[in-house]
Amino acid sequence: MYLRNSLTCALALLLSACGWQKSLDPVALSALYAQPLAPPDKPLRVFHIGHSLVGRDMPAMLEQLAGAGHDHRSQLGWGATLKSHWEPDVPINGFEQENAHPRYQDATAAVKSGQLDALVLTEMVEIKDAIKYFDSPAYLRRWARLARESNPATRVYLYETWHPLDDPQGWLQRLDDDLPRHWEGELLAKALAHGDTGPVHVIPAGQVMARFVRRLEQGGGLPGLASREGLFALNPDGTQDNIHLSDLGSYLVALTHFAVLYHRSPVGLPHRLLRADGSPADAPSDEVAHMMQAVVWEVVTGYPKTGVAPP
Repeated sequence: MYLRNSLTCALALLLSACGWQKSLDPVALSALYAQPLAPPDKPLRVFHIGHSLVGRDMPAMLEQLAGAGHDHRSQLGWGATLKSHWEPDVPINGFEQENAHPRYQDATAAVKSGQLDALVLTEMVEIKDAIKYFDSPAYLRRWARLARESNPATRVYLYETWHPLDDPQGWLQRLDDDLPRHWEGELLAKALAHGDTGPVHVIPAGQVMARFVRRLEQGGGLPGLASREGLFALNPDGTQDNIHLSDLGSYLVALTHFAVLYHRSPVGLPHRLLRADGSPADAPSDEVAHMMQAVVWEVVTGYPKTGVAPP
């Protein structure tokens, strides 16, 4: 018996080392999302774990959209992995700079407190490198399991992001390919295969951006926004930042978080908001805001992994 158990353990370690992990096929994964979540009945306490594609302004905008009672805290880094947020001996690059604000809270302490209504996690970009080198599914599973052990009612979300505009495979093509291949096929399929985490729902910001950009550019642009580049910031020298959001991009992503977390249409929400530092954000035109809001609700209610029921 001892020999058989030892051989079993050795085989398990070998399979893990070779990258062979338990995983759900697409049908089994989809089955976990057959039943939508019930809409929340109160303002939410939300914790964001991630990096600069979360940032400070997007959660601040989300709080303004949600209204009185919504509260957010975060732990961020520069290109930070889920592993670096979990492991105390793995440094989080840019920790001091990214968390020098009043809404910072230690991530482990916040999750263990059991006081969170929603935990929003995201992984570094390049996503396939995060999976290959930093064991993303295992750390998604660990964070989700800790959240549920601390408070079974906590809702856990995976925030789908994007890649640089100048990606050689094409920015829109990557958004189309990466959701089923990496976000679902690797992160969710492997993290949820063990059945000990509870569901992890998706905030599909990348998919929202793809649909919005296609509609915007096919229509020849709108007042104040001609193309995808306007969703992204400019560098200090005036050149295009190909991955970090402008105020318009932050607004679009905040709308997506709002719709998923609150199960409410964002159509008609305010679009003249403040940045995290209290300064006025660059506001989208009325036409851009309306299209953004409509696209968000279309995508969120048409994708079962958000947990939001179709209208």
